[in-house]
Amino acid sequence: MNVVSKEMIQPCSTITQQKSLPLVIRDLTVSYHRKPVLWDIDLEIPEGKLVSIVGPNGAGKSTLIKACLDLLPRTSGEVTIFGDSYRKARKRVGYVPQRESVDWDFPVSALDVVAMGTYGKLGWFRPVNKHSKALALQALDRVGLADYAHRQISQLSGGQQQRTFLARALVQDADIYFMDEPFAAVDAATERAIVELLKELQQLGKTCLVVHHDLATVPQYFDWTVLLNMRVVDSGPTKDIFTQENLRKTYGGKLSLLSEAAEELAKSL
Repeated sequence: MNVVSKEMIQPCSTITQQKSLPLVIRDLTVSYHRKPVLWDIDLEIPEGKLVSIVGPNGAGKSTLIKACLDLLPRTSGEVTIFGDSYRKARKRVGYVPQRESVDWDFPVSALDVVAMGTYGKLGWFRPVNKHSKALALQALDRVGLADYAHRQISQLSGGQQQRTFLARALVQDADIYFMDEPFAAVDAATERAIVELLKELQQLGKTCLVVHHDLATVPQYFDWTVLLNMRVVDSGPTKDIFTQENLRKTYGGKLSLLSEAAEELAKSL
């Protein structure tokens, strides 16, 4: 006669499962020509946060994002997205690259670029259908570019090009977004549009990691911050870790007036 313990017949509702974090990085090292650019990175990002990745030039901010997305080889370490590798979780991931890394002379319209965001669901060798184009047009409308849908991307301004790539990320309907300097060289209207979009994504429970340079706006735009200079100097709620002391550790030497202004703004908030 088989003996069954009480624990074995407990209902499934009593068994709790730990929810996987959007992003977990363990012992990540990335090197260029055998020279480490990122060294022993350990990082955990909670769900539903607007995360700024902050650090000096050459700190490895863009490298960190690309290593998470398998766009760069890792020397060592592991990255999991919602508990899986990027390859398995890629349909849950949206990416906005640096604008400078894109060939804007490629002969496609803004609508075509945004519709590319549906490839993950359609498959790369299936044509974009009417439904996908309708979703792309809705995404363009959300970033204020519906009237520019059929304009060649080379004819758009820098801010409009950036909004186009934000719309492409939107149409992916991802759970976590990686954005590489989306605020770089954009006008005030585009910056406001990006901030509103980030807030909207957060309200939907999405997680956004953003490489950001303007220290003065970090406490205003982001509720979580990663201070990076080849290693993680600190990571956590912006109100707790975005301090003058941590900024000095991150940037080294004497901080600029901009950094001091950022500290004052953080205190006021």
